[in-house]
Amino acid sequence: MLRYIYADDLQQFPSLQNSMFLDRADQFKARLGWDVTVNDKGEERDSYDDLNPLYVIWQKSDGCHGGSMRFLPTTGPTMVNDHFSHLTGGGPITSPLIWECTRFCLSRDAGPHVAAGLMLAGSEIMQNFAIKHFVGVFDARMQRIYRMIGASPEIIAMRGTGRNRISVGLWQFSASARHKIALRAGVSPALSDQWFRQSFGGCSSALAGGLARQSRKGLMSGTFAGA
Repeated sequence: MLRYIYADDLQQFPSLQNSMFLDRADQFKARLGWDVTVNDKGEERDSYDDLNPLYVIWQKSDGCHGGSMRFLPTTGPTMVNDHFSHLTGGGPITSPLIWECTRFCLSRDAGPHVAAGLMLAGSEIMQNFAIKHFVGVFDARMQRIYRMIGASPEIIAMRGTGRNRISVGLWQFSASARHKIALRAGVSPALSDQWFRQSFGGCSSALAGGLARQSRKGLMSGTFAGA
């Protein structure tokens, strides 16, 4: 199933929390060879995990992590602005209507439906939090995965060629795209909505509570010319 959990609440789900950060270390450090920090517990964490991001996590039947993504509003610190502004010409992408998605991670034993399930969760966040776009930085490998799922972003900047290509993309989800992604995930829109409501206690409270949490972190200000 899909869970939506703020970082401040992760300690309520110890197995899910621990396995997510271990899987991130396995994917980003061991498998992909990224220059990321792994702590003495074998977990991959960074400074953005300290900003109370919203995690979308696919929870397996044993209670452990199957896949996840991390979301932060672009009105606060983000990877795209802090580390990849050279790709976008130096101008920051900043708007309360645009959130950044990072750390797309799949466990080694994740089925093909998990990636689609995570993107379906992204569409739930966009719809219920009144967000217009997600922004993210991704490599050529992820572009193939997004295309397979049916959730390809609009590429607004890129650098490099072949396997070394790095791109910045914007996502939005139409009703038809959401339906296609749900089919690939094997999750009905009704069940997806149920999981979202279980995490937030209803769509209206999700919007109010979610924005309030981010506001308390000082993240809800700023504009983006393209929004």
